[in-house]
Amino acid sequence: MNKTELVDAISKEASLSKKDTEAFVKTFVDVISKALKKGDEVALVGFGTFGVSKRAARSGRNPKTGETIKIAASKTPKFKPGKALKDLVNGAKK
Repeated sequence: MNKTELVDAISKEASLSKKDTEAFVKTFVDVISKALKKGDEVALVGFGTFGVSKRAARSGRNPKTGETIKIAASKTPKFKPGKALKDLVNGAKK
């Protein structure tokens, strides 16, 4: 499902206009992105938690030349699904 399909699905499910739904989705993504950039975690109970993982600097190899290179430390976004979402995806019955 891409963004357009997501907007369509939410619009139908919530009986909202596509314009309002698209604005909501954009705002939702922006707010989560800004929180992650600040280093905050965003927890949606039952759905999951968005967070940032830190990767240490390390050595690697250039696959073309075999030369050893240094890979800088970095941060990467992560998502940890909540129990309710895991159960839903795995077909657990309530």
